Formats: sequence, C-alpha cells, structure tokens
Amino acid sequence: MLFRSDTQVMLKSVWLYAGTVAHVKKPGDFFLFEIANNSIIIVRGKDMQVRAFYNSCRHRGARVCQENSGHSPRLMCPYHQWTYNLDGSLLAARGMAEGFSKAEHGLMPVALENIGGLLFVCMSDNPPPIDQVKKDIGDQIAVYDLERCKVAVQDNLIEDANWKLVMENNRECYHCSGSHPELISILGTYGFGKGLPEDGEEDIVDDKAFEDMLEAKREQWKALGIYNDLVEFPGNWWHRVARLPLSNGAVTQSIDGKLACKKLIGPFTEPETSSLSVWTEPNSWHHFCCDHVVTFSLTPLAPGKTLLRTSWLVHEDAVEGVDYDPDHIAALWRATNSQDSFLASINHQGIATDGYRPGPYAIEEKFCGHFKDFYVENGKAALAGMETA
Repeated sequence: MLFRSDTQVMLKSVWLYAGTVAHVKKPGDFFLFEIANNSIIIVRGKDMQVRAFYNSCRHRGARVCQENSGHSPRLMCPYHQWTYNLDGSLLAARGMAEGFSKAEHGLMPVALENIGGLLFVCMSDNPPPIDQVKKDIGDQIAVYDLERCKVAVQDNLIEDANWKLVMENNRECYHCSGSHPELISILGTYGFGKGLPEDGEEDIVDDKAFEDMLEAKREQWKALGIYNDLVEFPGNWWHRVARLPLSNGAVTQSIDGKLACKKLIGPFTEPETSSLSVWTEPNSWHHFCCDHVVTFSLTPLAPGKTLLRTSWLVHEDAVEGVDYDPDHIAALWRATNSQDSFLASINHQGIATDGYRPGPYAIEEKFCGHFKDFYVENGKAALAGMETA
C-alpha cells in the first residue's frame, strides 16, 4: 500500500529529475524515464526544444518506444504503426473513419522544465511552482554549458532497498568516514551534512584551518565569477546548492583526484579545485567539476528495488581514449555507489525485523530530516488533493 501511495500519489505531485539536455543532444534523440507503471519519453524536437510525453500510443495504448534510449526522426508505435512527430503531434494513422481528427490524438504531454540543462518532469495536471529553483540554481548550473556536453558513461544500478532508504543514505555523510575511503579522500566531509561555517553549527564546524582555507577559496571563486552564497532548502523549497573545495590537492572528482578529461567544460581554461554540488528532493544529486559532470537520479521499481542511474558528462568535443578513459572517469562514484548500495540493502533488511525501532538522527544527518519532512508534507498534500478532487 505504501509503495502504491508513493508512486501513484506523492511522486506524481512533485518535480522529478529525469536527465540532462546532453542525453538528448540532437533532434530525434530520446530516452525513457520510468517510475513504477509510468514510462515517459523525453525527446528533442526539430526545433531543438526538449519535451516529455507518456509512452503510450493514443490508439490502443501500446508502448511507442521500446528501447531505453535511441534516435529516430519520428516516433512510431510498433502495434498499428500510428506515427508521431517529435513534438508529439499525430502524423499518420491508417484506415480511420471519416471525421477522425489527428489534431486530437497526439501523444499525452508531461510537464517538463529545463533548469540550466537539468530536466525535471511532473506528472501532475497542476504542477507545483518551480520558479525559486530556477532562480537559485539555473544560472549556477548554466556556467557548465550542458548543451555542449555529451554522455560519456551511464550506469544503471538496481539497489535492493526501498527508494526512501537510498535517498536518506545520500542525504548524510555521517557514514562516510567508515564506508567511503575513496570518496572522502577527494571530497572531504564538510558541506555534506557536516555543516559549513554559515550554518552556524559551532559544535560541528570547529576546524579553523578548514574555515580559513574555505574563505581563501571563496575569494578565488569570486575572481572567477563562479561564487554564489550557499542555498540550503530555503523555506518550503526542495533544493540545495553549495560550491565546495576538493581535498588533498584533487582537481576533480576522480579516483586519484587527477583530471578525468583533458577537455575542460564551461568557462574553465585550467583545472579548478572545487565542485558545485546540487541536491533536489525527492530523487537527485549532482556534482559539477571543471572537466566533467556526474549526475544521479533514482526511481522506485518495487517496494524493495530502486534504480539508481548515474551519468558522467564530458565536453562534446572530448575524444574517448584520447581525452578521457571511461573507466577512470567513473571509478570514484562506481566504488561509492557500490558501497552505498550495500549500506542501503542492510538498512532495508534491518528495518524489516520486528525489533526495529527508529532512533534519532545525528546532527550530521539533518538533511535526512529535511527529506523526511518533504516526503510527509507532500504526501499529505497529494492525498488531501485527491480527497477534495
């Protein structure tokens, strides 16, 4: 019942991260975003606009696109060959009765918003506002010019855990020192729930050396024109954005801290030792480096199965085997994803026991609390909306 409520009510009422413009670079490029029973086609039109449609033919409902991604000059249902333009309009339908209107039988649209190259969809007929998210993160992400990036690597990992446990695991780094030696050697732990000086959490941020280093880095970022104040789930909104220094001399989020791609992205003409991290509720997180971007989305497949999709983006002109090695660029987060998958699975197993009683969050797990509040508040609102409809 709870899984059905999540996928049929709550998650339909909010904006979900689906992918990037780099996943649909050319007109006719498409990919599928799937959650429980719903399949959504994300496609680039001939006018270069990105749109979303339900993957269901307007004739008798067959899935139009069978592959998870691909390229086609038009979208054709394999059942009776009803054919659609890339803007969703019906192009051809054989043998229909007199008076049949193609204009009334286009693919059913899904609301889509492009925020700095990140694509969000909402299955509600009345999507919630998204203007504050655009304002707070759009310009910061736009610096990386995702329209001029391409997908170098993509992994689909099915985790043996409920999707909310996978999200909670991401929303804290309380577990990092004991589980992610590769990750913390590159990212450190400050800023990932442990706090930043502006959070005012003196019991957590007591490292003056870190504060001094961060202040010096911020002056450098201001000089480069890439500095913005921390945005941390303002009001009732669902996004956090922080630029954070990398650790131990790392210049990017790679397994050894060395450049993962020789061709830099966005405004960078030389390596820059920070990453812009973005988190959105309820299903994504992203890291933007000077040479590549790594982006994550998760979707529930079943009560104990969650799909984590990780994509690594590089400059569109970068050449595999010359400018980047796919295994090197993916190694850090592949290790981290595997470690997190294990942690989420044992968490899922443990809460299934009769002896489970929830304990309090640690201070460093404050973003777990935010995710929980987002989930509860939006779930209640969605259910209330159904009752009054």
